Amino acid sequence: MARRPLVVGNWKMNGTRASSQKLVADILAGLPGNSPVEVGVCPPAVFIPEIAQSLAGKSVRLGAQNVADQDEGAYTGEVSAPMLREFNVSLAIVGHSERRALYGETDALVASRYAKAIGHGLTPILCVGETLEERESDATFAVIDKQLGAVLDLSGVESLKQAVIAYEPVWAIGTGRTASTEQAQEVHGYIRGKIAALNAEVADGLQILYGGSVKPDNAVALFGQPDVDGGLIGGASLDAKSFLAICLSA
Repeated sequence: MARRPLVVGNWKMNGTRASSQKLVADILAGLPGNSPVEVGVCPPAVFIPEIAQSLAGKSVRLGAQNVADQDEGAYTGEVSAPMLREFNVSLAIVGHSERRALYGETDALVASRYAKAIGHGLTPILCVGETLEERESDATFAVIDKQLGAVLDLSGVESLKQAVIAYEPVWAIGTGRTASTEQAQEVHGYIRGKIAALNAEVADGLQILYGGSVKPDNAVALFGQPDVDGGLIGGASLDAKSFLAICLSA
């Protein structure tokens, strides 16, 4: 199966109303018509309503940087999947390494967030990946198994027909270090093989993105790997020129 490349910008906690509007306008202006690459942006939650208006009728998908594991109730600070759907959000990052490391999100909580996204028709971008300590102790695949296992146990392998996986080597995020193309392909291939052992059809169609300091100068080599289907882009997604260059690389 030919998998369509997907490039998603994670703006994290950056930008203003004005800068966010300009960024999305510049991205829209720079994307070629009928692009073979699927593109998405995940602005901070407070900017979603305005960005949704800018993207109305456009091909760029709107995403959220997280999604609650509940539909409604006394969950201060959370944003639910039904709320996101009201603004035509179609993507939701779950389990980003910063959420796991800085806010203590467990594999079980990530799996619950993923399940809520799936249940309400959002496409979760499930982030998995190891820290530098885990890589140096040869625990990469064990970490991936544990993170994926929590989701598969709760939602089943068939749910991945509605999902995307992003491999984030945590040691390569914001550090200036990047996994080599061989390292990225090794883990992407491992993830696809793990899914294929459960359901070959699901594995064949699954978009697996790379999320470790992708830049215009390394995007072509990374995206050229057989199991790398695009990228989850952090810092470089805040600059339209860089982000567009990465999109065109895919």
